[in-house]
Amino acid sequence: MIFIGLSILVAAVILIAGGFMWLNRQARLNQAQLKESFSALSFEALSQSMEQFLKIANETLSKQTEGGEKELEAKKKLIDQTLVSMKEELQKVNALVSNFEKDRELKFGELSGQLKMSAEQLGKLHDTTTQLRAALVSTKARGQWGQRIADDILRLAGFVEGVNYQKDRAQDTVTTRPDYTFFLPQGLKVNMDVKFPMSSYLRFLETESDTDRQKHKDQFLRDVRARMKEVTNRDYINPEEKTVDYVILFIPNEQLYSFINENDRSLIDDALKNKVIFCSPLTLYAILAIMHHAIDNFNLEKTAAHMLSLLGAFNRQWEMFTKSFDDLGEKIAAVQKEFDNLTTTRRKQLDRQIKKIEDLRKQEGIPESATLLEEQDLSSPLQG
Repeated sequence: MIFIGLSILVAAVILIAGGFMWLNRQARLNQAQLKESFSALSFEALSQSMEQFLKIANETLSKQTEGGEKELEAKKKLIDQTLVSMKEELQKVNALVSNFEKDRELKFGELSGQLKMSAEQLGKLHDTTTQLRAALVSTKARGQWGQRIADDILRLAGFVEGVNYQKDRAQDTVTTRPDYTFFLPQGLKVNMDVKFPMSSYLRFLETESDTDRQKHKDQFLRDVRARMKEVTNRDYINPEEKTVDYVILFIPNEQLYSFINENDRSLIDDALKNKVIFCSPLTLYAILAIMHHAIDNFNLEKTAAHMLSLLGAFNRQWEMFTKSFDDLGEKIAAVQKEFDNLTTTRRKQLDRQIKKIEDLRKQEGIPESATLLEEQDLSSPLQG
């Protein structure tokens, strides 16, 4: 449209330029006439150019307006479709947010309940830990705690009190009272002590200072060595009581057992040299399992020997039975022989005599008596 307008203007300029040229040729004409003619010509040319320009501009504007309306309608439809899609998506997002909010409230309620329960459990655990720590400060309480753990392990290993072991009972020849005495085959015994020093170890765990921790650790290891020597001096190894040459010192915690091995490896070796066996709950269970298996094997061997002796006595009685049975068989054979003789030879002889009597009766004409033969007992000649 701009290009057409420029073209019209250029045409107008050309016409004006032509007019000036004509004016130069008509210089001699009257200036008033020239001015009037030029004005009329310029106005006419400008009017025609403006009409053509307006016509072209109106046509172009109409075409552009019609195209713009169509394009605007298409864009409106596209915008409407986009708005519908956005509305659907927003509805989905709104529903998702609502569900998420409900689920969040539910999960938050569950999480709050779990956190509350966890807090209660932690509080109970803290109270229990505090009570346990306070109890373990006492030597008597530590001994009772060790006995409780040992009882659980013995029960798990299948040991029965009074059958496989006895607890807290004085020995016969000395006054010491082992915490546990296990019965071994052939009347042998092995004693176990469950009291173990833990005070310094608890202080080691509670202290944050490295210097204090090292001091409590060294003290704990010294306490363990002192306890080891104390056990060796309590007559737990006593030949008069038929004990074995070792005594068991029970450590009621795997962490304690590992701590000793990690910080003083020579302590276990020194204990073995002094005939003391350190046992954690796991190693005690292993030793009891081996002990139980050995006792069962010994009892099985003892039972097998008794069964062999019974089999020997049974064999002797069997020989006597077979001899008597053979003698009875021989006697039965002799009786059978006599019976066969009676049922064959003797019976034939009797039948022959009866036949002769019958023939003689017939020859003499003696009438047959119905009761004659019935009154005779065929066994009477045998008895005679």
